[in-house]
Amino acid sequence: MRDRINTKVKQAMREKDSEQLGTLRLINAAIKDRDIAARAEGNYDGVSDEEILTVMARMIKQRRESAKAYEEGGRLELAEKEISEISIIEQFLPKQLSDEELQTAVKKAISETGAESIRDMGRVMGILKSNYTGQMDFGKAGGTVKEMLG
Repeated sequence: MRDRINTKVKQAMREKDSEQLGTLRLINAAIKDRDIAARAEGNYDGVSDEEILTVMARMIKQRRESAKAYEEGGRLELAEKEISEISIIEQFLPKQLSDEELQTAVKKAISETGAESIRDMGRVMGILKSNYTGQMDFGKAGGTVKEMLG
């Protein structure tokens, strides 16, 4: 994963694509922050690809929230910048699950955990996060889990 990002950084530098380069540098900075935190916990090898996907998913979530706030505030140029950064980050994430695939994944996780009520939601979300990191919007998945268990 790191190699793919660094290759894209070099490509953006050669093409003088400052927008893409800036976003890629933000990704690298976020990964480096996570590496430093992992070192404090005794992991000197750096974070895994799965954790990198989690970092990127968090970055996308932050940008979606920012874009929404900018749109509501009438700052469309800033909202467009956030949306553009989302598309750059999404290049590195696995294909997102469709709504039908998300429903199927939630049903499978519910049956795996034997969840029967909303109190079991944490276990269901834990399975979804371990199996589908970077592939689904967990906010939407949480709503689906509530709907199925509620």
